Amino acid sequence: MDGMQHVLRPTETTSFAGAAQRTFKASIDCVGIGLHSGRRVRMVLRPAAPYHGIVFRRADLGRDIPARFDLVADTRLATVLADPGDPSVRVGTIEHVMAALAGCGIDNALIEVDGPELPALDGSAAHLVFLIDCAGIEAQDAPRRTIEVVRNVRVSDGDAFAELSPAPRAHAEAPAASHAGLHLTMSIAFDAPAIGQQALSLRLTPKSFRQELSRARTFALAEDIDRLRAAGMARGGSLDNAVVVDAARVLNPGGLRMHDEFVRHKLLDAVGDLALAGAALSASFTAHRSGHGLNNQLLRALLGNAAAWRIVTPMPVAVPVAA
Repeated sequence: MDGMQHVLRPTETTSFAGAAQRTFKASIDCVGIGLHSGRRVRMVLRPAAPYHGIVFRRADLGRDIPARFDLVADTRLATVLADPGDPSVRVGTIEHVMAALAGCGIDNALIEVDGPELPALDGSAAHLVFLIDCAGIEAQDAPRRTIEVVRNVRVSDGDAFAELSPAPRAHAEAPAASHAGLHLTMSIAFDAPAIGQQALSLRLTPKSFRQELSRARTFALAEDIDRLRAAGMARGGSLDNAVVVDAARVLNPGGLRMHDEFVRHKLLDAVGDLALAGAALSASFTAHRSGHGLNNQLLRALLGNAAAWRIVTPMPVAVPVAA
């Protein structure tokens, strides 16, 4: 978060109920194929110190790119970060990793990758959650800061929109802890009968992320695949890492993991995109047909309006020291 001081300016307030920042207990790595590049890449998840935030390192170039909304350079079918000093230095398809980190409550991490895109794995965040579990999670001796939305902010594109508003309170006198967190509502509408109209609402917690969102895979329409590949995208896509829909048919031999897997994946993407705020959000997110572009526009609109949000920092917490 120290790297965001030029972005996060409102005065901090204090909440007595909070949590410590968290990172990994150990490093862990994996190898996979980039969804769009088709390149084989190695990714390493490493622990990081308090206030480090999430940072991506291009290990092949020796360059770091903080995971920040204002460093998003492309949102066509994926979220791509670029080095502000050299826009050709990029890290793409970061949304599933960011979603897994946010869903598991990781505040500080160094994500190393030896190529321009993160591995797709199975097209969901399930394998990433498994890696995080294997690495382990530990609390750090620093309070977790939260961005609390205090005024509505909305962006739109035709009938598509995305909005952030204050998180609901259980009752008017409820303390901050009773309503903190990210409440998510997403609806989608596709002409393909296999998708159609779907909607889902949930409150983001480690349990809800694991059970409701983490296994939902990215998806594509069969009619779009040739066009995407001609444009240099989806070169690593297959039925092993994406759901492919042809009108009323799902082409994957195993079918869907849940009947509304499509809207669940859209919410998973939104969690990852919103994690680029630089701190956990306390807000209600409501969207219809929103994608990476609108999600990023929403963060820019929110954090560009100092009257719409504030930083909440809990009192220091006691963190057990391992023997």
